[in-house]
Amino acid sequence: MLVEDLIHRFELVKKRNPLHANELLDYIQKGYIYGELSIVEYKKLFFELDKLEAEKPMSFFIKTI
Repeated sequence: MLVEDLIHRFELVKKRNPLHANELLDYIQKGYIYGELSIVEYKKLFFELDKLEAEKPMSFFIKTI
């Protein structure tokens, strides 16, 4: 699946356009957790979104220091 396919799938499910690559990152993570994406699909999409500078917000990470 390419990012273009991911965007189309997002639009079909959410009935709107993604606002940012970060939103697509959240969407594929949820899809992987629920078994909708294989690890191969997830990794491929993750690396493509990473090129688009998608990232989790800093508040998502737990401070360990």
